[in-house]
Amino acid sequence: MFEKVLVALDFSPNSQKILEHIAEIPGIKEVVLLHIVDATAPSRHGWTHDPHIENIKILLAEKKEYLEKLGLTVITSVDVIANVITQGSVPQAIVEAAESHNVSLIIIGARGMNPVQELLLGSVSSTVLRNATMSVLTMRPDPVSCTGSATHNPLFSNVLVPTDFSKPADDVISVLKAFEGMKKIVLLHVVSRAESKPEINDCVANAQARLAKIQKDLTAAGVAATSHVRVGDPTEMILSVAEEDNVSLIAMNAHGTDWLREMLLGSTTFTVVRRTKRPVMAIRTMQET
Repeated sequence: MFEKVLVALDFSPNSQKILEHIAEIPGIKEVVLLHIVDATAPSRHGWTHDPHIENIKILLAEKKEYLEKLGLTVITSVDVIANVITQGSVPQAIVEAAESHNVSLIIIGARGMNPVQELLLGSVSSTVLRNATMSVLTMRPDPVSCTGSATHNPLFSNVLVPTDFSKPADDVISVLKAFEGMKKIVLLHVVSRAESKPEINDCVANAQARLAKIQKDLTAAGVAATSHVRVGDPTEMILSVAEEDNVSLIAMNAHGTDWLREMLLGSTTFTVVRRTKRPVMAIRTMQET
């Protein structure tokens, strides 16, 4: 599914983390390495950005060599934005490059590490996530374990899939189930709209039955699966289960319905991406693009 991907690099420490996981992307064959130079603001050298651009080309060549050793075909690209009115913003340039190269996945780093940075995160990665016509994987640094050291878990070793039982949510499960090397899926349904205790109990029982059927299907396909039913705010429950189960990735459909759609496109847009310590993949299936 993801034979050709675009990686938006800013050469932060998180950028190297992206490249360390790149070979784990199912079916990957070709990588477009993209760096956007924002020439609308002065650089360390004043208004000339030539030294920075030349340095970026050297760094991209190094990353290209690294990926080619993994057997991947690599294209490098430097896009310079000198006028936002005629050329658009950095997120727009990333999306346009992805479309022009006809990639099926954009990989971009998220650098929010504290509450202030979480608010700033939306400027690039969240805008790309909102506007892209293809799937988007937002990467984080490897989470810190209880021993204080970073843990490197394969991306698709333990994937959390929140589901509201809609067709788009089902599509995410189908896509992941088909991935070669998929090890474990953690299913989560959140009861968020029931009012009375009996109604909550009915919703929980119904969700448990539906999740059991999905688990059975995944097991038959050779994928281990566990499930949770929680009651409360969907965003908070997703963040909580992601930490409790130490998941390697949160996978969601970019066009959900019900509370899943609200999380991605409504008033609580991208809260999970902003606040989680885990990578998040927003999957767009073929019929949505």
